[in-house]
Amino acid sequence: MKSFRKELWFDVPTRRAFINITPQVEACIRQSGIKEGLVLCNAMHITASVFINDDESGLHHDYDVWLEKLAPHEPVSQYRHNVGEDNADAHMKRQLMGREVVVALTEGKLDFGTWEQIFYGEFDGRRRKRVLVKIIGE
Repeated sequence: MKSFRKELWFDVPTRRAFINITPQVEACIRQSGIKEGLVLCNAMHITASVFINDDESGLHHDYDVWLEKLAPHEPVSQYRHNVGEDNADAHMKRQLMGREVVVALTEGKLDFGTWEQIFYGEFDGRRRKRVLVKIIGE
């Protein structure tokens, strides 16, 4: 069995964003030479997420509104974590959206359902963060 590891780095200038990272993951697959196996993608920061869904701007807007209702950023004083910080909501948003995804790799391609794409969700941006891509297989 072969193994491949690469870090994807992101500099998101806003507090929150959703970035389609499917093309970068597909480039990793090509670089790895692995045709059959599994692809793991996980956020390496506790205020970011990796998830799978549709690449549709209305849905991304709805996610943003929904997450803000469930874990509002302000007032920052509502969170105990925010003593000297202001990102408690980002930790909660990450918990809701998840840390990682695993996708089957078949014939050198991500074995997706219709419309599925991989996204990096940023909930406390404005600094450099990374996603781990780990591919195992033959």
